Amino acid sequence: MQVPVADCNHVLATQQLTEFLAVVADRPDEAAAQHAAVECALRALDADLAVLAVDGGVAAAVGLPADEIPAYALTAGYLVGHPATLRTGDGFEYLLAVAPLGGSSSGMLVIGRTSAAFTDEEVCLLRGMARVLELSLQALQLVETERRLLDSMQRRQRLFDHLSAVQRSIARREPLRQILDQVAAGVGDLLEVDVAGLTVLENDDPGRMSVVSSFGIPVTALERMQRMPIATLGVAGLAIMGDELVAVDDYASSPIAVPELVHEHRIKSVMAVPVHENGVVVGAMFAGTHREPRVWDPAAQEMLLAFAEHASLAVTDARTLREMNASFHDTLTGLASRSLFVTRMEHALGADRAGGAATLLIGLDRFKMINDALGHSSGDRLLAAVADRLRECLRTDDTAARLGGDEFAVLLPEAGSVEAAVPVARRIVTAMREPFDLDGRETFVTCSIGVAFGEAGRHDAQELLVRADLAMFEAKKKGKDQYAVFEPSMRESFQRHLEMEADLRRAVLRHEFQLRFQPIVRLATGEISGLEALVRWQHPERGMIPPLDFIPLAEETGMIVPIGEWVLREACRQAARWNERRGPEAPLTVSVNLSAVQLERADLPDVVSSALTESGLPARCLVIELTESLLVDHRQETLDRLGAIKALGVRLAIDDFGTGYSSLAYLRRFPVDIIKIDKSFVDDIGDVPAAASLTLGIIQLGQALQLSTVAEGIEDAGQLSELADGNCELGQGYYFAEPLTTDAMQELLFRES
Repeated sequence: MQVPVADCNHVLATQQLTEFLAVVADRPDEAAAQHAAVECALRALDADLAVLAVDGGVAAAVGLPADEIPAYALTAGYLVGHPATLRTGDGFEYLLAVAPLGGSSSGMLVIGRTSAAFTDEEVCLLRGMARVLELSLQALQLVETERRLLDSMQRRQRLFDHLSAVQRSIARREPLRQILDQVAAGVGDLLEVDVAGLTVLENDDPGRMSVVSSFGIPVTALERMQRMPIATLGVAGLAIMGDELVAVDDYASSPIAVPELVHEHRIKSVMAVPVHENGVVVGAMFAGTHREPRVWDPAAQEMLLAFAEHASLAVTDARTLREMNASFHDTLTGLASRSLFVTRMEHALGADRAGGAATLLIGLDRFKMINDALGHSSGDRLLAAVADRLRECLRTDDTAARLGGDEFAVLLPEAGSVEAAVPVARRIVTAMREPFDLDGRETFVTCSIGVAFGEAGRHDAQELLVRADLAMFEAKKKGKDQYAVFEPSMRESFQRHLEMEADLRRAVLRHEFQLRFQPIVRLATGEISGLEALVRWQHPERGMIPPLDFIPLAEETGMIVPIGEWVLREACRQAARWNERRGPEAPLTVSVNLSAVQLERADLPDVVSSALTESGLPARCLVIELTESLLVDHRQETLDRLGAIKALGVRLAIDDFGTGYSSLAYLRRFPVDIIKIDKSFVDDIGDVPAAASLTLGIIQLGQALQLSTVAEGIEDAGQLSELADGNCELGQGYYFAEPLTTDAMQELLFRES
């Protein structure tokens, strides 16, 4: 059988990159690694010239003497978007390919030929080599960092031994898990802590993380620390989400404390720092004590950061090895890889090209839920089917790529304007709405698309990707299943979003949240029988921020988990305190809203049980409110958790009933006790006969199913009269009271006494 040329090229490129990696990583110092890199690049790419330019000078060269190479001229064309060439004094002209190096020292790996230009695939291979060289130089630079640390820290010889051993393991390409276990053990030993470890984000679901290496954590506990929602590990989750060191000296009293870690594992103090892969946060290294609280001094923080840098280097190095087998094409879908896609973007935007290029960034809207519900193998088949459908929407010269996870991209070369890309975006959105057949089961997934255009010679590939990403963010924000075209104002909108996100993370640590309580009244008697607990954010500069302005962001970032847990515990504590004064004859209930993100937590029933136990509030006095969308997008685990909560004696309510996907099937399947009629029905009850009939029908439905009914948003006496005459049991709204502070609510409850 004849092997396709593309496959032969792919295998050859992998072999060349593997050889380059082995040669460079084996060098003992920075100068030797630099010279090995240019020699190997020259051979692998059949070039006549290879040069490494660092910080404006020539660090290593093959093919010409270093002192005869003008460093600036070598890269000038590349830097301004023109084809890179070099003409020497003896009349030779080299056609160049340039790959930038990142890291602390800016540089370029450059190769040249006198005969033929380099293909996109060869440029892609050169960039892989530059990345390997960057990693090797980074490792050598870390050695210098370690030496500086040794001069200022105690236990200097032990620290040097640990970090040097980790570097040797990376250079020998030992298994990643083995290296990370080595790092975790080093943290435990050097910081003299009781527990340490590394948690990383799941590749198929960045909203979840797993502990992959540990020190001092029992096996039974490790089994429960797999595929957890990102916010469930408190400090480690915050370090990941905020990309910053988070240190808590007194963990038990912190609002972000995870009850299981406080009670079961007796954690007293904990610290975490982010771990990166190619500069992107992929996990966190953490350390903690359970014997006594500990102040994390600068020396301890620096030490943990040093270990985290080595973990980052190991993870990035392993990723580079994986990418050797996917230098040009994604192995799952057969689409172009990110590296090849970016290379073709740069080619399309070169100064010698006409017009420009358009890019579409495509994110699947419901992939996570499908992946969780049907399993990863079905998720992979869906991604492959999406790729096939994407190809059908494109022309021969267009490039489709899978950038990672459920994110795809399309390049439309030689597009004259952004308008040329809009019909393609429409075509893709429409195509994705059609059902996918997964083993005979119809599966639906939509997509959100960001569209951006760049002019040749004026915009670069990274700028175009950023624009498309901002547009995709806008499409998702506006409801998904649509496309959005980049506009400059989107930068400001996204910047405000980032600022709000950073403020929200700080708010959790600084405990800037407050509770408001709105009374729930028996309509027949006017008696206050319960309260709904509502969270507010008291921003130090912006003042009081209402829930609609920050709850969606909290859910998106996972911060709703620590916020929601604090609301639950504080609401239970306050209700128990008021019930103590009221006596056992007329106890108040307290209702707390639960988000879909919180419902993903495996330990949610334990959290609810702990809140009840700590506060002393009887379970029958707590009502957990769920939105109707949770009933639709549920899994069996959802039912199991709700069943476990019901088994505690807690009651469940459906909030905003009638606005979503209500059906008798959901009401029968879920162990619901209360339905809350949405304010939109109550608003029209006195003026619109159809609205009144529908509202009364919901009340009768509740009675038939032996469910309590609560009317939301009662604002006048006419609405109250209609609802009371219709046998609605309970109500809440501004007619009775707005959401009140704790002091104001207490005055309302006990003013008669």
